[in-house]
Amino acid sequence: MSNLRSRAWYGRNDRDGFTHRSWMKNQGWPHDVFSRPVIGICNTWSELNPCNAHFRELAEWVKRGVWEAGGFPLEFPVMSLGESQLRPTAMLFRNLASMDVEESIRGNPIDGVVLLMGCDKTTPSLLMGAASCDLPTIGLSGGPMLNGKFHGRELGSGTGVFQMFEQVGAGKMPLSEFFEAESCMNRSKGHCMTMGTASTMASMVEALGMSLPGNAAIPAVDARRNTLAQLTGRRIVQMVRDDLRISKILTRTAMENAIFNNAAIGGSTNAVIHLIAIARRVGVPLGLDDWDRLGSGLPCLLDLQPSGKHLMEDFYYAGGLPVVLRELGEAGVLHREALTVNGHSIWENVANAECWNREVIRRFAEPFKSQAGVAVLRGNLAPNGAVIKPSAAGPHLLQHTGRAVVFENIEEFHARVNDDSLDIDEDCVMVLKNCGPRGYPGMAEVGNMPIPAKLLRKGITDMVRVSDARMSGTAYGTVVLHVSPEATVGGPLALVHSGDMITLDVPGRLIQLGVDDATLSQRRMQWTPPPGPQRGWAKLYFDHVLQAHEGADLDFLVGCSGAPIPRDSH
Repeated sequence: MSNLRSRAWYGRNDRDGFTHRSWMKNQGWPHDVFSRPVIGICNTWSELNPCNAHFRELAEWVKRGVWEAGGFPLEFPVMSLGESQLRPTAMLFRNLASMDVEESIRGNPIDGVVLLMGCDKTTPSLLMGAASCDLPTIGLSGGPMLNGKFHGRELGSGTGVFQMFEQVGAGKMPLSEFFEAESCMNRSKGHCMTMGTASTMASMVEALGMSLPGNAAIPAVDARRNTLAQLTGRRIVQMVRDDLRISKILTRTAMENAIFNNAAIGGSTNAVIHLIAIARRVGVPLGLDDWDRLGSGLPCLLDLQPSGKHLMEDFYYAGGLPVVLRELGEAGVLHREALTVNGHSIWENVANAECWNREVIRRFAEPFKSQAGVAVLRGNLAPNGAVIKPSAAGPHLLQHTGRAVVFENIEEFHARVNDDSLDIDEDCVMVLKNCGPRGYPGMAEVGNMPIPAKLLRKGITDMVRVSDARMSGTAYGTVVLHVSPEATVGGPLALVHSGDMITLDVPGRLIQLGVDDATLSQRRMQWTPPPGPQRGWAKLYFDHVLQAHEGADLDFLVGCSGAPIPRDSH
């Protein structure tokens, strides 16, 4: 194949060709493999990232498929972002990892790419980096863990932690049981088996058409995950031969399908930021208003934690994401013609999908929850928008006015929240500042502030909470997130004082601070911005990160870069 990009390295009969081939031959590769399509396997394996710790094995199955199809597989590592381990937050490094992916692809003799991704930020970072290069690309998720089992009941990753911690705070669960549950919750390889951000993004990859059908839900330890990996390896070789680039898949219709799907599965609010960032990398216009217009009125079809009771293993046995997409297609919601990586339309992939358990996946006409998509709120507290997940919120709080109890930063929150002298009751609105893209920095998942212990003891399990932060997709509650502009850049959130009245009206799409403009202007004159990082990646990030409604990408990474053209090494 004379048009292969890798031929600029391996197809030359000069000194440079000798150099490129010769150094690779120290691994034992025979001369003839250099004429094959080179498939880069972008691997986010790391023992510090438990969700992706099985990726060495998964990569071997991909390689098997590549060899079978006549390709030359070469695995390369990129930065791995383990949400449960990385401080201050994995989101601080999403854009850095995307640069690692982009430059690794751009600088090496790669014709097509397989993206191995699992934990929350590895999926968007790999898609963002690959989208900036526009080569034939296919995604493969690592799969969810098996269902947690504890004292005869199902235990969902993340969601179970929040629930049990509240029980500990309320004095209903001893610490010994809390510690016992640790090994019961996470008992196999894989990422969260709730509909957290990892499962949401794996589903988004499939809904975007960026993976083979079935990618989202096959458990990590199921042999069929390895089968899918092998088929993925086979498919990427043909994609290279067909020049089926990522830009042909990541179209506006694909983005809209992802929004439809996110509502139908009760997906994470984090998907909003990630999809906007991915779209902006390929030059597809997408914003918060699209999320509200296209997805907020759609029903949730999936009874799965944290919105419901089942887990990802149950989802797979019920038929998986193809069933959800078929329900959307039959309801006239899905863009059926959207192209996917296997060369077929998304409708061709799911038209014959069968559901094996209607308790887990409901029909569109008989949904689990109605109007359950992400809602976008605006008002004088969030001129550029904020988001809330109504399906995970307390229905009685979706229209609420309460007195603000303000925490200037996460350190103050932790210091004060369980002080019994804190002036707070269940009607108050908890407000957390300076946790947005620049504020933490990195926009950590601290928006679902734990309820004060003295209220937990009263039996209170939900309150209205407002912040510029994110929250885990495994979390739940009446939590207003991603307030934009954030407090650290002087957004109205920075001007809120304890005692101010805040109105939340989700049906009316309103988040409003009950303070007049003159008072806010006076407060603004007294406000001073907090200091930012002074060196390293954190400073580069702080100086260039965009706001949440723009995808929190770096300003100089937005836009389509096009396919990388190899520069002559002379």
